[in-house]
Amino acid sequence: MTTRSVALLDESPQAPAPAESPSVARAVFDSAGASFFPLALVARFPYAMTVVGVLTLVVAARGSISLGGLTSATAGVGMAVFGPLIGAAADRWGQRRVLLATGVATSAALTALVVLAYSPLPSAAVLVAAFLVGATTPQVPPMSRSRLVGLVTRRTQGETRPKAVNAAMAYESAADEMTFVFGPTLVGVLAAAFSPAAPIIAAAALTLVAVCSFALHPSATAAQPAPEDRVTPDPVSDLFRPSLLVVLLGIVGIGLFFGSVLTSLTSFMADHGDAEQAGLVYGAMGLGSAVCALLAGMLPARFALRDRWLVFAALALIGAVGLNLATSIPVMALALAVAGTGIGPLLVTLYTLVSDLAPVGRNATVMTMASTAIVIGQAPASSLTGYLAEDSGTATALVMPLVAVAVIASAGLLNRFQAATARV
Repeated sequence: MTTRSVALLDESPQAPAPAESPSVARAVFDSAGASFFPLALVARFPYAMTVVGVLTLVVAARGSISLGGLTSATAGVGMAVFGPLIGAAADRWGQRRVLLATGVATSAALTALVVLAYSPLPSAAVLVAAFLVGATTPQVPPMSRSRLVGLVTRRTQGETRPKAVNAAMAYESAADEMTFVFGPTLVGVLAAAFSPAAPIIAAAALTLVAVCSFALHPSATAAQPAPEDRVTPDPVSDLFRPSLLVVLLGIVGIGLFFGSVLTSLTSFMADHGDAEQAGLVYGAMGLGSAVCALLAGMLPARFALRDRWLVFAALALIGAVGLNLATSIPVMALALAVAGTGIGPLLVTLYTLVSDLAPVGRNATVMTMASTAIVIGQAPASSLTGYLAEDSGTATALVMPLVAVAVIASAGLLNRFQAATARV
């Protein structure tokens, strides 16, 4: 397909799939158009900045670490409660309307949070604003994933289709890794360079510009099935099938890992007199994770997803053990990189399973549930790990990543048991 063909694809969402069988990477690229990928990446950052940004803002404005943790957790609760409902709304009314509405609402809520944090109003007002921030957060990662998978599925054929879907999942997981790692880093840089309010103000502006631009991208309507292809959605009860809930538990474990690693690493770096460099060292995990997530899209189909889950959990476990043994910053960075080689492919594996298990007509809802599961794990893990670091020291806090891997591996074993039972 020529460059002009890609441009026409962006202008005409209903362009048919090419007759020839393109390479897997080309099939994914052509399905969404060139402009989709950078826009979907940038639009993710406000989502990844919110939990850490809220914590940073409230601790600085109110002088209370406990209130900061509670406020951050409250934003996470808002995401957990309303995130799946936002996904369901996108399934019903389309991504464009929902993203535009939530983008404007979140930008306003973030701005209000900054004002209230520095106001003389009681803490309850700050908590209400934080809840509204979480409740209105645009669900860009799951909607990007749902959009890209929908486009790839409609515009590829034969043997190319499953490979292209796997490659799309690999890209999406790598994009998630980059934002979940560098989002908190960006919060730290902005807070240090300007003020603790700067990350939230930046997130509000980025939400208004990037998220609304993502909503208006032609792929928002191109991913929707044609009227003649629409089917009656499966019942809501199918969202709570045990097989799907087990996968979501595994994703909660990844959220636990993200939150516990970042917080315990910050404590470790503070012990070494370099707390402000925690984000840069944390990037070692993100780099290894993003690269391996992309490579996971090239794994052969005979390497079953249920087996990948356990193999990559073992790699994450090796990294988590390394975190507990590290006595220097270079060794800590190496352990993080090893952990990343497991976490990145785990994200690809679990999101692929979520896509495979999604009830008919509820893809955006399920993808939103999966992204919300990360926040459900990340927010309490950050708070609990911070408490342990402050109360009992860094060594105790570093046990939390091991607990997170135990959750991931246990869910993987349960998934394998369910698969074996289903075959009997």
